[in-house]
Amino acid sequence: MEFAVAGDDCPLADATRATSASVDARPPQLRHDGYALLQFSSADGDGLAAALDADDRVRYLHLARDDDRYTYRCLSKHPCVVHELTDAGLLVEALHYRDGDARIAGAVVGRDVLQTVLAAAGDTVGVTLERTYPIGERDEAAVAERWGLTPAQGDAIRTAHSMGYFSVPREADAADVAAALGVSKSAYLERLRRGLDRLLAGAL
Repeated sequence: MEFAVAGDDCPLADATRATSASVDARPPQLRHDGYALLQFSSADGDGLAAALDADDRVRYLHLARDDDRYTYRCLSKHPCVVHELTDAGLLVEALHYRDGDARIAGAVVGRDVLQTVLAAAGDTVGVTLERTYPIGERDEAAVAERWGLTPAQGDAIRTAHSMGYFSVPREADAADVAAALGVSKSAYLERLRRGLDRLLAGAL
C-alpha cells in the first residue's frame, strides 16, 4: 500500500516545508514517556538541522555525517500522521518527506488488518490512498529476501497465518502448525520467533 500525506504538522513535515529538504525516515517509535524517537537521513545538513533545532517540540537532536548524507536522531513530543497507520497495523517499508508532504509505503497481513488500516486512513485528515497491490505466491521469495527471512522462517509465518494462528481467538495452536510443517513444536516456535523478529526489525 502507498499513501500520500498532505498538511501534516509534525516536526519533519514542517522542517522539510521550511527548507525544501528531502528526508528518508524510519517509522517513529513511541516511547513510554510519550516522546517519539525519530531517525532519518537527508543530503541537507545545516538547513534542516537549524529548522529542527528551532522547533520547540524537538529534543536531543543528534546529527552525524555519513559520506554525502547526514543522519539524524531526535525526540519529538508531537505525533506524526504515520502513527495512525502503524497503530492500525501497517508495516512501514518506506517513509519519505519532501516540501512538507509525506509518502508512506508499507504492507498489511490479512483482510481484517487491511480494513483497519483503510479505515484509519479514511479517518485521518490529509491521508490519501495512492495504490494497493497484492503480494501473490510468485512474489513470496522476493518478499522473504527483502526482509531477510530464511525459507523455513517464511514457511513458518505463512503457514501460521493461513491456519489462523494469529487470529483472535486462535484457530490453530503451535502444535497444529508444527504438524502441518512436519517439524517439532519447538522447531516451529523458534522459526516463528526468528522470522517475526526479522520482520519487526525491518519495519521499525
